[in-house]
Amino acid sequence: MQVANALRAAILTRKFSAGDKLPSRNELAKTYNVAPMTVQNALRELRDEGLIVSRQGSGVFVRDRTERPVGLRPHIEAAFEAEQVTIDFAGFSGETLHGAMSEPLDKIRLGRLRPKSIKLRILVPDTTAPLAIPCRVDDLSDSPEFRARATAITNRHVGALVDTVRELGSLGLIEEATAEVRVHHAAPLFKLYIINESETFFGFYPVREHVITFGETPTPIYDLMGKDTILFHHSVTEDDTSTGSQYVEQARTWFDSMWNTVSVEFAV
Repeated sequence: MQVANALRAAILTRKFSAGDKLPSRNELAKTYNVAPMTVQNALRELRDEGLIVSRQGSGVFVRDRTERPVGLRPHIEAAFEAEQVTIDFAGFSGETLHGAMSEPLDKIRLGRLRPKSIKLRILVPDTTAPLAIPCRVDDLSDSPEFRARATAITNRHVGALVDTVRELGSLGLIEEATAEVRVHHAAPLFKLYIINESETFFGFYPVREHVITFGETPTPIYDLMGKDTILFHHSVTEDDTSTGSQYVEQARTWFDSMWNTVSVEFAV
């Protein structure tokens, strides 16, 4: 697990870029002072996550997909060129959304962007209550310690977004600025972004095992791996029967149904 975590970090921080060949199994075994079989198991985990690919006779390479063929950030930044900006998000913590919205919100504060309105709706699980996932590996039971950690992460990112949007409104930089958060009791198995009611980004959360240390106790957890989720993009076209148009419509219908039924207001 430690070898897999180290290699994953090296890939995600671009120490190994897309297309790079990884050192051989024996070289990695020497680097991490483990048996070659341990390296093989670590590589198998990264392969299952889609981070690497084996090419027979050539070695193991970082997959090109880590370059993000569909980028969320440029689309969110472009959305803020509109007079009315609407963003609906459903997922786990809102961490990626926070990162993608930071720059356009800063540009509004600097006067470089001036939309007339922003409407932000965030739909996340209630991590103060037990969830089916994430859970402990040994017996699939709830982990209050993990939920406490997840709650802190969600509050940090969601709270920052809500505070910033509302502040822009109170400063008069936006005529109408609303930011709402609602929580529900379902385990989030995917993330969904609906941008200006005309574009969607959708991606599944893979469930992976990793070890988290609470105090001095390492605890294997089945967790939702959101940062590396591949997003699929759909947009409305002139043909309302096209796949893109129907997908956006159904995504909006699903989001509104969750928002208006089984979710409750969350005070940030």
